[in-house]
Amino acid sequence: MNQNFQVVVATSLHFGFAEAICEEMAESAKARGTGIAKRSPEYLELKMQEGKAVIALSPEGDWAGFCYIECWNGEYVANSGLIVRPEFRKYGLAKMIKSKIFELSRKKYPEAKIFGLTTGLAVMKINSDLGYEPVTYSELTQDDAFWQGCKSCVNYDILMSKERKNCLCTAMLYDPKDHYEPEETSANFKEKEKSYARLLNFKQLRFLKNLRKNHLLFSIYSVCLSWFVH
Repeated sequence: MNQNFQVVVATSLHFGFAEAICEEMAESAKARGTGIAKRSPEYLELKMQEGKAVIALSPEGDWAGFCYIECWNGEYVANSGLIVRPEFRKYGLAKMIKSKIFELSRKKYPEAKIFGLTTGLAVMKINSDLGYEPVTYSELTQDDAFWQGCKSCVNYDILMSKERKNCLCTAMLYDPKDHYEPEETSANFKEKEKSYARLLNFKQLRFLKNLRKNHLLFSIYSVCLSWFVH
């Protein structure tokens, strides 16, 4: 169903939506039981001012979705903070926004590798349609500034326990110098979609089980330590 949404590069004209977008990002992360890098309205306004954000507008002129660009040393680019308002999540907006922010990223940083982390099969499919491929974490930027953004995620302990080499998220990458065509990555995803779904479920069950076990051991240690001290 097409409602004639506009998906455009955000500017200072859209500053008034920044606070509401931040609030929806936080609510969405809470509902999913995961987390995203927490950003302030001022940070989103900066992205808009720099021309490094995309916003979707409803026919009535209200914000319907959003995404922004982050860059590390001009070598790696991430399309971060993808969000679609709940009432607009049945119109294919996520794909429209991802396509627009990908296009903007390629225009601004034509030589950079574009990557993302996701726990969602739907986002994996959208990325595959754009030419992204699943990769290991070692192929992502190792800049500490990026990984600091994961601190607000409920799975951060898992990430650190794996020495930033694995987590619940799947890493995906588009390398402008070495990549398959979107038709190929899309077809490959369709062929392996069930396998990816099983992998995501397996990682969630295994990592969360280990995390709960570690928390239990830490709790027992804390109680024993308090007995010893007193």
